[in-house]
Amino acid sequence: MKLQVAIDLLTTEAALELAGKVAEHVDIIELGTPLIKAEGLSVITAVKNAHPDKVVFADLKTMDAGELEADIAFKAGADLVTVLGTADDSTIAGAVKAAKAHNKGVVVDLISVEDKVTRAKEVHALGAKFVEMHAGLDEQAKPGFDLNGLLAAGEKARVPFSVAGGVKLATITDVQKAGADVAVAGGAIYGAADPALAAKELRAAIV
Repeated sequence: MKLQVAIDLLTTEAALELAGKVAEHVDIIELGTPLIKAEGLSVITAVKNAHPDKVVFADLKTMDAGELEADIAFKAGADLVTVLGTADDSTIAGAVKAAKAHNKGVVVDLISVEDKVTRAKEVHALGAKFVEMHAGLDEQAKPGFDLNGLLAAGEKARVPFSVAGGVKLATITDVQKAGADVAVAGGAIYGAADPALAAKELRAAIV
């Protein structure tokens, strides 16, 4: 299982600083949607130039104009981009077309998709590299939230998947047991007193 750090900071400088601290312990560096909105495509280029050996994941959360948005992100240096699972199939197919042209990949984010299992199978057939079983920050803040629903959906879908939303040292073993290809840790790393140590501990917990 690969480890992905989600950088939900708001400046290129802060993103580069965090990436520099944790890169040796992670496989994928994700640039969060607020970061890309705040800094533009240049942050993708900056992080890819700083870490050319890492997979750079641009969390665009595209809902329309799939081919166009994916194309500009790939040209900026992204290796993976996200399209929302609630988007039209043609939007996902367009992003996949751009990915094939650049030899890159599309991840379909299933945030707010009610039937994640069915949609995961559908978008996998459309060419998604993997799907993201994702609970957003707002959903995580609700009383009683846990990862079990996401893990169960991933196990049942039987397609390559990542898990994002509450992944931390106490839960990463469960994520791996569920068969996830990628564990996505955000606040557990960037919110830690020592992000490098937090990333190292998460990496060590992956068997």
